[in-house]
Amino acid sequence: MEERLKIRALTLKDLPAIIEIDKKVLGKSRPDYWKRKIEVSEFRPPLASLVAEIEGKVIGFILGDVSGWEFGVPDNIGMIETVGVDPKYQRRGIARLLAEELIRSFRLNGVQKISTLVEWDDWDLLQFFHALGFERGQRINLELDLTEEKK
Repeated sequence: MEERLKIRALTLKDLPAIIEIDKKVLGKSRPDYWKRKIEVSEFRPPLASLVAEIEGKVIGFILGDVSGWEFGVPDNIGMIETVGVDPKYQRRGIARLLAEELIRSFRLNGVQKISTLVEWDDWDLLQFFHALGFERGQRINLELDLTEEKK
């Protein structure tokens, strides 16, 4: 990559760029959602949420957290919640660099395992995490669909 890439801690001032990236990726704008997510991320451990920027422009982000014993998960478990990269910069290793930096940060802060959730048929994302060394974990994701009334 010829441009100079910088990875740094995510801050509230990154909100407009994250909203724009999300809109490009998903096709809809979710400013209230991202405002809440980023405000909460400021109370998380240092370097648990990161952005990638080139020449001062945010081009990607990753949000993570460390468990606080939710659902019986010990506090040495990290979680990757979401990764987003501007479509113009996808397939250039940006998401991988963000994930590797987050993993390094988690390791330095005593995290012993990292988990994430991926749709079972999202082959690109499954391959991405597999390439980083992720394997199927021991937890099972349970869902209750509230859109249909049970008979």
